[in-house]
Amino acid sequence: MSNSLLNKINLPKDLRQLSKGDLPQLAKELRNFIINIVATKEGHLGASLGVIELTIALHYVFDTPKDLLIWDVGHQAYGHKILTGRKDVFDTNRQLGGISGFPKRDESEYDTFGVGHSSTSISAALGMSIASKLSGDLEKQHIAVIGDASIASGMAFEGLNHAGVTDANLLVILNDNAIGIDPSVGALKQYLTNVKKGTQKQDNIFEALNFDYSGPIDGHDLPKLIVELERLKSVKGPKFLHVITTKGKGLKQAEENQVKYHAPGKFDAKTGELITKSIVTQSPKFQDVFGQTIVELAKQNERIVGITPAMPTGSSLKYMMEEIPERAFDVGIAEQHAVTLAAGMATQGLIPYCNIYSTFLQRAYDQIIHDVAIQNLPVIFCLDRAGLVGEDGATHHGVFDLAYLRCIPNLVIFAPCNAIELRNIMYTVQKGIDFPIAIRYPRGRDILLKWKLPFETIEIGKGTCLKEGKDIAILSVGTTANTVSNVIKNNPELETIGHYDMRFVKPLDVDLLNILFKKYKAIISIEDGTIIGGFGSALLEFANANDYKTKIEILGILDQFAEHGTVSELKKVYNIDEDSLKKKLDNLILGLKI
Repeated sequence: MSNSLLNKINLPKDLRQLSKGDLPQLAKELRNFIINIVATKEGHLGASLGVIELTIALHYVFDTPKDLLIWDVGHQAYGHKILTGRKDVFDTNRQLGGISGFPKRDESEYDTFGVGHSSTSISAALGMSIASKLSGDLEKQHIAVIGDASIASGMAFEGLNHAGVTDANLLVILNDNAIGIDPSVGALKQYLTNVKKGTQKQDNIFEALNFDYSGPIDGHDLPKLIVELERLKSVKGPKFLHVITTKGKGLKQAEENQVKYHAPGKFDAKTGELITKSIVTQSPKFQDVFGQTIVELAKQNERIVGITPAMPTGSSLKYMMEEIPERAFDVGIAEQHAVTLAAGMATQGLIPYCNIYSTFLQRAYDQIIHDVAIQNLPVIFCLDRAGLVGEDGATHHGVFDLAYLRCIPNLVIFAPCNAIELRNIMYTVQKGIDFPIAIRYPRGRDILLKWKLPFETIEIGKGTCLKEGKDIAILSVGTTANTVSNVIKNNPELETIGHYDMRFVKPLDVDLLNILFKKYKAIISIEDGTIIGGFGSALLEFANANDYKTKIEILGILDQFAEHGTVSELKKVYNIDEDSLKKKLDNLILGLKI
């Protein structure tokens, strides 16, 4: 270990003391360091392995952190984190209280911009460059490394379009590996493929946008990278460097199966083989319930289409893409386009299921309002990864959807408590609706093993009674119902607690609520979303409008950004786990007795 180059490097200034001849050895050590830790701690793997040489070259050539470096997407930044002072704590990556899995401004001065979602780097770097010029600093460098298919997003082109008419000291590096989480799609991917092959006949698109274009060059050739980066430091105005890399570089299995090894879970660091878990019968993942159900329905209803922005595997729309490819669409990292595409389809009588992760739907908020809701088009939004998502942290939790959707007129919001309800609402809406609906469900597995039951129609806007009670009622939405049921079932002293699965956050079941507010002395709402503007807020509004004086307690995510950690850990942090709910009920029962 004493001969290890990486062991002697704590910051980029240490890296710059090495000779260029030492850098390939450092790249090998850095790659192995990441592989060994991710193999046991889990996390994102392929993206960072693909940019090891680029990471070293950038910190070797540029004077970071004075020169500003932005990674887009943040999955690429493990090597960057290790070389910028976080080597000794990298094993805490994505764990509660540990370092973030993405660049984060309050974690390090080397993380110049927080990046969890994609395609923001060019705009941010351009803003930094303009700020430097206005302050009189004409020497500072601003580098945006955009990769994993992020260049295809509309926002990236908005940034390129603006930058091309400035004299900004901006370097955009395209990490071209032809894949995000799933393989890249679209005409731009084909264009870049042709550029790499030397068969592209049309003018260079980036030169047409007034960028000084260079490349493509081998992103794993350190000497070439360093020479080109040194040259570009002296080039004035916006520059564009096209770099070809292999996602998963250095681990055979990660190179050959780039989708699976994007975030592979635990694996053998020496062989690369995934560690197989003992074979047990498991309940289904919610994403697979969606994926299998839409195929089942689409075979019966030829008007059904499926749409996802770059997440066919994560959303399980891949099943429909395999069986009915002409009616399933991966539109790339383009949430705005996905929503308006669905709206256009709905005007022509198709039934679009638009599957977007809850946190990514935020990127298309105007389209939800302007293109779908105002026109009252029957678009079906299937929001995967709703609620607390886990180790990816603040940028990926789907805790805002109930609040940001609830204020939109015409839009119905449904949160199934289990796989059967998800299947049934998907069945119900394809029979014919005259409004848009958002169906939100979590990452992970349901609790039911037997879920492929005959379809049943769900009455829009109606909740259900799971257990009658006395004095206290708990109103849950989504899978928080399972937490409530477990607490009541496992604590006999709570047998008088009532429990209702409201299912619809909008419209509220006002008939049921009127009964409950008259019957119970206290009501607790529980949700895995923000308490500001969410389901609990809707109950308060209802109580106020109807002059009810019933005591109401709201449980949910506080007014702060939830950090990274396991879902169970985060539920404890926000007091929506079983133990916290038990304590809340004990205190409430005691208070009512007093």
